[in-house]
Amino acid sequence: MDRRKVQVTGGSTFTVSIPKGWAREQDLSAGDEIGFLADSGSLLLTPSPGGEVDEGSLDITGLEEDELMRALMTMYVSGFDVITLSADRIESGQRRVIRHATQRLVGIEILEETAERVVVQDLLDSSELSVHNAVRRMRLISLSMLQDAIDGLRTADTHLAEDVIERDDDVDRLWYVVSRIFRSALRSPKVAQEVGLSREEAFDYHSSARQLERIADHAAKISHVTLEMDEAVSEAVGADLDALLAEASDIVDTAMDALFTDDPDRATELANETRRRVADIDATARSIDEQLRDLDPRQAQRIGLVVDSLSRSADYGGNIAETALQKAAPTPNP
Repeated sequence: MDRRKVQVTGGSTFTVSIPKGWAREQDLSAGDEIGFLADSGSLLLTPSPGGEVDEGSLDITGLEEDELMRALMTMYVSGFDVITLSADRIESGQRRVIRHATQRLVGIEILEETAERVVVQDLLDSSELSVHNAVRRMRLISLSMLQDAIDGLRTADTHLAEDVIERDDDVDRLWYVVSRIFRSALRSPKVAQEVGLSREEAFDYHSSARQLERIADHAAKISHVTLEMDEAVSEAVGADLDALLAEASDIVDTAMDALFTDDPDRATELANETRRRVADIDATARSIDEQLRDLDPRQAQRIGLVVDSLSRSADYGGNIAETALQKAAPTPNP
């Protein structure tokens, strides 16, 4: 660490010199502006005061379907404001994938489209986004998906199952937003300041959002099982699935309450309660497994997948509780 003494000029102005080597690396000269940003007790210095647009480009020659979709999603999450996709000639299938991707991403619009390139841009200002609201929305959607997935399974309601599967895209859309903000906040304390989060808080919300995204995936997985079933489950098995669902959902809710509370003592209490209940949920799962022995093997295997998805959802609630405990713990001075 390079150290400098603070000096006072004019009786009231504090000044400190910057390392010459760093200034030369940044190509700074007399009269250039630099930016300062207070961050958790530290003062960060940047040669760029801000306002630049991050642009990225990608040659999509030969990229198809999932590969192209994943590449565009990655650039979005990485924080590029403008993304130029180019090829000698962009195929019609590639254009469909790009349009579908922009529909799955918040704030992305196609600005320019020619035979050789497509330019998309993020039109949202990061300061207008709320990670708190995005994660809260993920909580509501994922748990409602889980409830509807079990309701659809119990009643063999294929329309409800299809609706649950479609709603998984809504959770993914929010997950990409949280991921984008998280990565941007890691790179730039200015972004963290704009969205009203420390970088540690951004990590906590990103980690918890990932668990909610997985819960939504399992709700969709349960609904796919419903579409494969020839008949509704028995009342006895359905009642046990409802009991397991209630336990799993309450575990996730309690963990999220622990994450969102500003009272460290209350957060610790709720998080520890959640962790204890995760261990107890295995008993409910085992009681259902006992009943599956009397079912047709194919149906038993499918119901077993549902039980596993509900149990895993409870485990993800336990992971959120762990994050809440870390968030509530005292932090050392930087």
